Amino acid sequence: MDINLLAAENAIVPTRNLNLLYIILDCIFLAVYIGLLIWKKRYSTLIFALFGGVLYTIVDFGGFYLISHTRTVYINGELQGAAGTFWVLLWMSMSYGFTNFAFIWILVGKDSYAKYWIFLILMWWMICPSISELGGEATITTSRTTGAYHGWMGVALIVSYLILIILLMRKSPKKAFVNVLYLCLIGFAVQFGWEFSLLVNGIRPMNEASIRTLIVNSCLETNLGMPLIYCIFYFWRKRFNEDMTDARKISAAEAEV
Repeated sequence: MDINLLAAENAIVPTRNLNLLYIILDCIFLAVYIGLLIWKKRYSTLIFALFGGVLYTIVDFGGFYLISHTRTVYINGELQGAAGTFWVLLWMSMSYGFTNFAFIWILVGKDSYAKYWIFLILMWWMICPSISELGGEATITTSRTTGAYHGWMGVALIVSYLILIILLMRKSPKKAFVNVLYLCLIGFAVQFGWEFSLLVNGIRPMNEASIRTLIVNSCLETNLGMPLIYCIFYFWRKRFNEDMTDARKISAAEAEV
């Protein structure tokens, strides 16, 4: 067998096949989820989730499409230019960036309604593809090659966790400010959740590299940022409560009691 052909068959090339109804339904879900966050005054979660969507858009369109040229978008079999690619990636990045970062912030912050917030996200990831089948065949295809940067992602993950572990080891185990295993599990779980839902629902095609794509992406792509995300959370919560009130005022009031 041709070695180059075998390597190509086993390359990690995340692909999604979906239709317009999927995008419409997902936008409605995001609007409802945002409404629920506002209703329950989860303003910090909302801000962080929106930040995640913007960050994913910058990375996906700016990094993967414009710089590394590893992202492609097809609509009705036609390769899209910058404009068509941008709008598809804007939705996709805002959708998964928003839900990923909301998922992380809720669990890191141990939100009192965490089981409801997480259930809504996981349920939607699993059920939306089935509902979208009512919209007909998939006419939108996105794909991304990862060979150009997965190695660097692995380096970033090792370095970030190493720095965090060194900081933790400077303190007594009883005074550790975060459970590094719990943090890693969150990073793995959030990526695995939507990667798995895409695969089992046929949005991401099953092939020789499907399981490898599922595991490697789940280990790397969100997890590498978890130490930095926790640092953001740690310092944010010193300044703001979840409803954006001043956390320092409450701390000062408690100290006077």
